[in-house]
Formats: sequence, C-alpha cells, structure tokens
Amino acid sequence: MSDARRAAPHPEWVDMYRRGIPPSRIAVLDSAPVTTVRYHLQVAKKIEPELEAEHAAALPKKAPGPSEAALQRMQDLISFYWREGRLPVAHAKSPREQALNSWLYLRRRESAQGTLSPAVRDGLDVIPGWDQPSPKKAEDEARWQKRFRQVKDLRDAGGDWPRHQKTPDADERVLGVWLHGQRINYNQGRMAAEKEALLNEHLPGWREGRRRTGGRRRRPDNLGAS
Repeated sequence: MSDARRAAPHPEWVDMYRRGIPPSRIAVLDSAPVTTVRYHLQVAKKIEPELEAEHAAALPKKAPGPSEAALQRMQDLISFYWREGRLPVAHAKSPREQALNSWLYLRRRESAQGTLSPAVRDGLDVIPGWDQPSPKKAEDEARWQKRFRQVKDLRDAGGDWPRHQKTPDADERVLGVWLHGQRINYNQGRMAAEKEALLNEHLPGWREGRRRTGGRRRRPDNLGAS
C-alpha cells in the first residue's frame, strides 16, 4: 500500500513527530511526500490535542542570544575602534572608555572559556586580534593575579597587610609595593572595575591597610613572593 493510502495517522510518523522531528525531516527519512506526512499529523493532532505541545517540548533548546544592551555595547566598541584606531584602555580618563574596556575584558574571558555568544563573536571579529591581548598585557595580568593570590594567602593565614617600606623582608616588600600600587591606581581612578570588585570581595579593607594602633599580625613563615 502506498503512503498516500495508509490509514491515517501513521503511528511511526506520529512517534517521530512526538520526539521533535519536523514533518520535512520525517518525509526525507521515510521517503514519503511531505504533504502526506503533514496530513497524517493533522489527523493525529485531532485525536491527541497534546501532540503539538509534546513536539515543541522535545525540540532542542536554543541558547538565549545576547541582550539588546550587549549588542549595543558591542556596536559602541566597534565604533570606538574605527574612530580611535585602537581598543579602549583601563586607565582612560573617560568613564565611557573605561566601561568599554571592562566590557571587552569580560568578553575576552568568555572567549577563552568558550562561552561567548556567537553573535557577539561574529560582530567583534571585524576588529583584528580583539581577543588577543598583547604579550606585555598578558604578562602584566598574570603578574597581577599572582600578587593578588599571594596577598590573599597571606591574609587568609592571619598575616597583616604587607608593607612597601620599613621592612627588612624582601618578600613582604614585593607584595607591599604591589598593594601600594593598587591603592594609588584606585585613588587616581585608574583601576579596572573588575579588579576593584575582586579586591573588595576577597581582600576587604585593602584600601585602608594596617591600623595605626594595635598590635601587628605575625607574618606566616611560608610566605613566598617569587
């Protein structure tokens, strides 16, 4: 018996549709006219009103696309690049440029993690090397993260804030100089927003440092700042 004369609805086609397979694909898999498949499914939907909902629930879930705000920020970044001939920097005087730099920093991180929206990646790809910071920037970032972890380890172990002067300990002085530099950057408005948030969350009180009164915390013996 031909497909056109099969008793409708054809159970196999109904089951395939229930599993999220569209009529056009069912027709290809079973070498049947798509109009015939659709007719059988129409009959099935009258018998089983819930069939359409089951089909929709079985469809692959699409990842949400970028928000309108994200797409607008992407366009702002691209416009900045064409206008200035460079990417925004963290120490810019303009709050708008600082915001663009922070946004780009997060997109680079998402790109490295493989979680960046394809739409945003396609848009940013008009900027050569947008996701590849310069070797010096990469080294500076790695150094920053290392010092951050060392100061956090020091504080978590019960140590006081490291000093950048008046200490004979070279390791403490290295961390003290780094921390002093973060305070200067913050006070001069040159600190990236994401780094400020990181310091505020994991090193509360970092801007104030040591108290002028009270005892000094003992420095752990296992501190190293290579």
